[in-house]
Amino acid sequence: MKPVVALVGRPNVGKSTLFNRITRTKNALVDNLPGVTRDRHYGDAAWEEVAFSVVDTGGFLTSDGDEFSPLVRGQVMQAIQDATVIVMVLDGKSGVSPYDRDIIELLRDVSQPVFYVVNKIDGLEREVNLFEFYSLGIEQLYPVSAEHNYGVPDFLDELIRAFPADSGDRSGQLSEDVIKIAVVGRPNVGKSSLINRLLGEDRLVVSDIPGTTRDAIDTLCRRGDKSYLLIDTAGIRRKSKVDEKIEKFSIIKSLKSMDRCDVALIVLDVEEGITEQDIHVAGYAYERGCGCIILLNKWDRVEKDKKTLKYHLEDLRDKAKFLNFAPVITISALTGLRVASIFGQVDDVYGQYATRIGTGQLNKLFEQATGDKEPSIYKGKRLKFYYAAQVSVKPPAFVAFVNVPEGIHFSYERYLINQIRGAFGLKHTPIRMMFRERSNRKP
Repeated sequence: MKPVVALVGRPNVGKSTLFNRITRTKNALVDNLPGVTRDRHYGDAAWEEVAFSVVDTGGFLTSDGDEFSPLVRGQVMQAIQDATVIVMVLDGKSGVSPYDRDIIELLRDVSQPVFYVVNKIDGLEREVNLFEFYSLGIEQLYPVSAEHNYGVPDFLDELIRAFPADSGDRSGQLSEDVIKIAVVGRPNVGKSSLINRLLGEDRLVVSDIPGTTRDAIDTLCRRGDKSYLLIDTAGIRRKSKVDEKIEKFSIIKSLKSMDRCDVALIVLDVEEGITEQDIHVAGYAYERGCGCIILLNKWDRVEKDKKTLKYHLEDLRDKAKFLNFAPVITISALTGLRVASIFGQVDDVYGQYATRIGTGQLNKLFEQATGDKEPSIYKGKRLKFYYAAQVSVKPPAFVAFVNVPEGIHFSYERYLINQIRGAFGLKHTPIRMMFRERSNRKP
């Protein structure tokens, strides 16, 4: 396992900015509003060819003025427990806070190496601000400016020297066989609760308040001999409902998480019914070509009879016809009802999502399909198919060369896609079909 570095400290000291600097990304949300980071946020980093993971934690407060404070404290404590090295971030501009002293007292009892970084020190002339921090009883301070990179290289040199000698993963690369799963949906439908149930631990902050998860959280896990990367995303609201700047950034990050996933678990609150916003979220996943599984969550709370499931499935299929290929599972993240079946369904969807079909097989199918049902005449021209080929996977995408591409009616395109689904067992993956013009010649 790679070493894990946990960034801890009170709110608004620049932990997320330092996280972004170390990981060379913009994955952690940064804002002047204290308490932006609530969950632990993991990222990969490397320095001098030494790979390690970094955890950005929520601002640690010992008081309970914020209703999230106890939850955040629990997440910080878990991050400290899991870490190889702990980095406490202090604020060089605002100086020492009573909360700093509380955290330092907590860290005195840990067994891991602890680094004390004083952030917002932009140069030698600002290092005079360090004297106040020596009153905390700290022997070694590291002055840095996470925003301007001042002092960060020297600090990282020291940091990697503290790693155990046998923590030897130096690649920092995610294996290609890892299946990337994004958990998406509007706020408060149970996404974080679902991931906690899948992982079997309280890995993410879970709350009944919409918008609790503001960052996309990546969690690598194994089940049997397979690895999965779970991505928890901020609830996606309609634009007219998004007022806070920070939530706008969260929505952008949620959409980006679907760009990099293989399978999207679209979580719906069946107790509230299928809403217009649920369909919008599902549409985002479809437009990005994700494999999709629809999870009707809170099934344990619904009064049921013999027609209940049929009613909800018909309602879903009517409102989201474009996702008719997506399997549907009724679950309860709270009780664990059918949650165990999700990974098996993900394996099935991913297998189809990554399928490649030989050109010979594909053209044999097209020859039979166009022979059984000839395309219509377009502006006096009989449409002719010459050959077809698969051009990519994830999702499977095909191009067919014809004499008049604009003459292909959407119903005939749907017919060809259904033929591919039936012939090659691709009933649970999106399929992309493109038509290109070619003269009446064989390749």
